[in-house]
Amino acid sequence: MKRIAILGSTGSIGRQALEVVAAHPDKFAVVGLAAGHNWELLCRQAEAFGVRVLAVASEEGAGAVSGRLGAGVEVYQGREGLETVATLPEADVVLVAVTGIVGLAPTVAAIASGKDIALANKETLVAGGRLVTTLAQQMGVRLLPVDSEHAAVWQCVQGRETEVDLIYLTASGGPFRDLTPGELERVTPEQALRHPTWSMGAKITIDSATLMNKGLEVIEAHWLFGADYDRIRVLIHPQSIVHGMVELLDGTVIACLSVPDMRLPIQYALGYPARYNSNVPRLDFLTLRELNFFAPDRSRFPCLALAEQAGRAGQTFPAVLNAANEVAVSAFLRSQIRFSSIPAVIEEVLGRHNPVAAPGLEDILTVDAWARREAESIIRRVRV
Repeated sequence: MKRIAILGSTGSIGRQALEVVAAHPDKFAVVGLAAGHNWELLCRQAEAFGVRVLAVASEEGAGAVSGRLGAGVEVYQGREGLETVATLPEADVVLVAVTGIVGLAPTVAAIASGKDIALANKETLVAGGRLVTTLAQQMGVRLLPVDSEHAAVWQCVQGRETEVDLIYLTASGGPFRDLTPGELERVTPEQALRHPTWSMGAKITIDSATLMNKGLEVIEAHWLFGADYDRIRVLIHPQSIVHGMVELLDGTVIACLSVPDMRLPIQYALGYPARYNSNVPRLDFLTLRELNFFAPDRSRFPCLALAEQAGRAGQTFPAVLNAANEVAVSAFLRSQIRFSSIPAVIEEVLGRHNPVAAPGLEDILTVDAWARREAESIIRRVRV
């Protein structure tokens, strides 16, 4: 029986993780839940799974949860609340499924407490890759990737760590993969949120449309698998059937295929090293018409190149990239800037940055705050 604490339980990954738990009540139990502002759903989740330790973003939300669930339930708030749930003594695995840099501090706290981390928060490794992986190694803690691409590569790599030559991350290409630069200028947030394959939160869906999502995953793969950036390749694969591949030293390629359903990588990370049956539809090879692969167009989607450049530069450049992107995506969703302005904002913030070598947690959070202020200043100047 694995005891799970979930940070971000009301989001897309958190909800699907609870579906996995419900499907395997003899394998998993939930001991802590943390959410942002959707306290009503959090309460329903706590009641359904018998969870007595909860966290929400605000004092108002914490009061509402306490009023709804009554005595016997511990309710915390803010960063302290996330870290409390992340370090619960009874938790074996912490699923980090919050969005944004807010996931970094509780992940560090969980690792320091000896918890295995099922990681669905890209920003944690993008902004704090060296800090997180070094601490995990020191504590003997496992980082279990939940992103479908990294989960796929992880399964291909196991037992072959010394034989891997290249890592391939696939991308659907998002809803705009065939648009011209002129057409990209006119896309709306509503269009960008219509992902052709996956159902995800708003921020990650926009990142998929700009290909920033894949750029962040390249940085993640560097830290998860210890691979040089020259050995990580991105392929556009519209069918989203092949989630990741590795090419071995002799030229053999091993691929991980499945229907596009996040419950598979979630369940594998939570149950690792065990593998359980699932309710996910099976892949039917007789109905597959084609599997296509294309090179990404970095000129039309410059966010991918910006992420790769920031990853190679290292230090605090990836943290700045991530923070500027979060602010720019938020501004686009509010129709304050154009789709094409997202990479422009990020590039300008990166150009203003004086990096910090070997940053600690507070260094990263300070740089993050600086980059957000810079991005907001630029956005006020370029608003449509």
